[in-house]
Amino acid sequence: MNTRDLQAFVAVVESESMAKAAEKVFLTQPGLTRRVQSLEAMLDTVLLDRQSKPLKPTATGNEVYRLARTVLRAVDDLLAVASPDSESTGEMRIGVPPFLSEQALERPIDSLRNAFPKLTLRVTAGWSPGLMQNVERGTLDAAVVLMPDGISLPDALTATLLGRKPFVVVAPRSFGLADAPTTLAQLSRYPWVLNQDGCGMRSVLSRAMSTAGLPFDVAVEAFGSELQLSLVARGMGIGLAVSEMLETSAHRDALQRIEVTDFHNVLSIWLMHGLLPGRLVRPVALMRDALARRLGLARQSGRERP
Repeated sequence: MNTRDLQAFVAVVESESMAKAAEKVFLTQPGLTRRVQSLEAMLDTVLLDRQSKPLKPTATGNEVYRLARTVLRAVDDLLAVASPDSESTGEMRIGVPPFLSEQALERPIDSLRNAFPKLTLRVTAGWSPGLMQNVERGTLDAAVVLMPDGISLPDALTATLLGRKPFVVVAPRSFGLADAPTTLAQLSRYPWVLNQDGCGMRSVLSRAMSTAGLPFDVAVEAFGSELQLSLVARGMGIGLAVSEMLETSAHRDALQRIEVTDFHNVLSIWLMHGLLPGRLVRPVALMRDALARRLGLARQSGRERP
């Protein structure tokens, strides 16, 4: 079916005149007539009551008119999805790790809502490995992930390095560990209070302990930075935190940072997405830049990996 035939017929019904419809769709009257006749021949029915003044559709023509408008709207929506210049509407599904959902996403979401008011944002918090899988499966449009250095990223995704984020080892002051720099071997004598498997910070620590051949005793797995810091402050073990969480924690006076000489306590922050529909190209770019500003991290040229 030729959509131009549908456009011609819809124009005739709405204009109630062949002459006005021809002007509307930039055709000559004979050209317009041929398009309507082509549609009638394809459907094997008469669509216009040519004896009526003004021109009216037949009963079947009324049904075809309503369906034709639906088809033409769907075609317009399809073209809009493919065009990066189209208005951003529909849903944008974003995945973020808990650290970002708690501390760094408020202003980027404000920026997205202000710039694209017709876009509905669906934000999902989760651990980075699961978020990457969901982007690969298409259940998320984009995700921000925290990954240890040296981890291979999926080849099918576009990954942009936003920067690197240090984190700290924290202990209760009652342990007396901050008098001098310490080592992983010394820390291995203590239990840990950490997130569940999948957390980027825990992955870095686990790999470092395994590489050094050291025991790694996770005494408590707890979700949420403030809960973990409260447990560490009460002497349940030592833990990990980003500086922002530690500085705003109600338990910060009972905690102390530990300098670990043989521990590379840094995570890489990546924005990852698959092939984007045109309507999401600009929103994803805005989110990338807003997150970089919010995190205080300058984007590094040449760090985007297609």
